[in-house]
Amino acid sequence: MLLCIDCGNTNTVFSVWDGQDFIATWRTSTEHQRTADQYFVWLSTLMAHQKINVEIDQVIISSTVPRVVFNLRVLADRYFNCRPLVVGKPECVLPQQPRVDAGTTVGPDRLVNSAGAFSRHGGNLIVVDFGTATTFDVVAEDGAYVGGVIAPGVNLSLEALHRAAAALPHVDISRPQAVIGTNTVACMQSGVFWGYVGLIKEICARIRDEYDAPMKIIGTGGLARLFEQVDNLFDVIEDDLTMHGLTVINDYNKETK
Repeated sequence: MLLCIDCGNTNTVFSVWDGQDFIATWRTSTEHQRTADQYFVWLSTLMAHQKINVEIDQVIISSTVPRVVFNLRVLADRYFNCRPLVVGKPECVLPQQPRVDAGTTVGPDRLVNSAGAFSRHGGNLIVVDFGTATTFDVVAEDGAYVGGVIAPGVNLSLEALHRAAAALPHVDISRPQAVIGTNTVACMQSGVFWGYVGLIKEICARIRDEYDAPMKIIGTGGLARLFEQVDNLFDVIEDDLTMHGLTVINDYNKETK
């Protein structure tokens, strides 16, 4: 069995892949001080609770938080007796190398999303990922990551607004009933929700104009379903895109060895 680990700035997701389906997925907060032993106790408890009795013999990791990788490597070595694949490291081969400026380091999450999106939808794509940052990844016709855009994440923007303006409360993001808010919370929700709708539409339109080819827009990440409520914003939503991309990269490395 394959254990896929996607470590982001806010959350870390663990999924067990049986070769055809993800049979379990768990999410925890990302904490760089968490040890391999703590990860294993947490994982084994959840697996026992869900009566999942499988032998994990492969691990693949995508992490945007370098300090977490060491303990995840130890987890794989100590408890699953395997050397993990780490996306972005030389030993992990990508189906297509990114085509970016020399010396540029591309985030592992963006490489994984590109591989997963190309596997399901072919090339000429824009992948919009709602994470701590909102990222736009451009996937070429042959599946290579060729660049993109990074914007502040939705929740990050709300938190910054709350912290910088003493009179503004902390609010949760949701689609407001009207664009014109009649109270402070509604005004903030409208500004963030419709502001990001405008951001997504404008950036995607400019990418399409610059790329000069028909492009499919893929939405993924925690808030993608919220923004799906707006017509014609995305062509498709992929809830498990990053995890699927990890299985694609893992399979590719097995085939090339």
